[in-house]
Amino acid sequence: MSEQRRIAILTGGGDCPGLNAVIRAAVKTARGYGWEVYGIRNGFDGLRRADSFRLSRERVRGILHTGGTILGSTNRIDPFAVQVDDHVEDQSDQVIENFQNEGFDALVTIGGDGTQAIAYKFWQRGIPVVAVPKTIDNDVSATDVTFGFDTAVETARDAIDKLHPTAESHQRVMVVELMGRTVGWIALHAGIAGGADVILIPEIPFDIDRVCAAVERRYAGGRRFAIVVVAEGAVPINDKLNLAGLTRDIMQSPLTNQVAHYIQAKTGHVVRGMVLGHLQRGGSPTTYDRVLGSRYGAAAVRLVRDHKYGRMVALRGTEIVSVPLEDAIAQVRAVDPAGDLVQTARDLGIAFGD
Repeated sequence: MSEQRRIAILTGGGDCPGLNAVIRAAVKTARGYGWEVYGIRNGFDGLRRADSFRLSRERVRGILHTGGTILGSTNRIDPFAVQVDDHVEDQSDQVIENFQNEGFDALVTIGGDGTQAIAYKFWQRGIPVVAVPKTIDNDVSATDVTFGFDTAVETARDAIDKLHPTAESHQRVMVVELMGRTVGWIALHAGIAGGADVILIPEIPFDIDRVCAAVERRYAGGRRFAIVVVAEGAVPINDKLNLAGLTRDIMQSPLTNQVAHYIQAKTGHVVRGMVLGHLQRGGSPTTYDRVLGSRYGAAAVRLVRDHKYGRMVALRGTEIVSVPLEDAIAQVRAVDPAGDLVQTARDLGIAFGD
């Protein structure tokens, strides 16, 4: 193509498998048009600091199968609200000035709802933005699936599979916490695939006594072990777990600990708890995430080609489409408690503690 363009690309928020697949696809697609792509280090903070480098084909070789992001990322810097000493400053003007000084023609932002909310503000202020949805939580609105989710579910499912033999051998209740601060997609998918007996998710508040009753029914039926999957944002409907005033620190989860201790005290069964944590963000992306990430990266560059800014690439059914960016940040995509997936779990005998 005759028009020379310089595209900037950044990754924001938490890392996840498939980020490098998107970057690679964007670079290879852009290079096919004769354009240059520049990576911004550490999300929007890199734009604030004018920290970029050229992404040649050589820089993206051999990264398709790798986890993380070669650009670095951060979920702590919002240029519209930067903490400086004892006050907050709006440094978005510096970002816009740096973007213009670098001669960039478009900005591709890869991230979840937080990253895309910031991107939308910059779109409103005149920066040509194209967004790519990324999060292991699968909670970005306006798309059926975000890349990174499939790999995270596979990691979680594999962990649950490995808990089954030791739980059965020692006749224990295993409580495993998975990521999901506000939505339960990972816990629900991994719990169903891993044969969990109880799944606790934010969208369905639970009564811990009903969780215990579900465990007791399983033992009474002759299966003398149980697997309880807990999304980190699961919500108890009463104060029986004494969570008031407790906060999650670097190494411990008060919710999972309290759930495990309560089940043991109530039922008399030996209970062990495990927090899978950031293992769910790591590892090589699955085939699905490699393909989806590649499709997203190529589609984002095609939007730049067509001057369709202020939009996000999305998966609808089996097709890649684009949607207005404001639709992507309008609301969190949560599990429907009355939906088919939850009903399927109930039909399989999985309890939700409600």
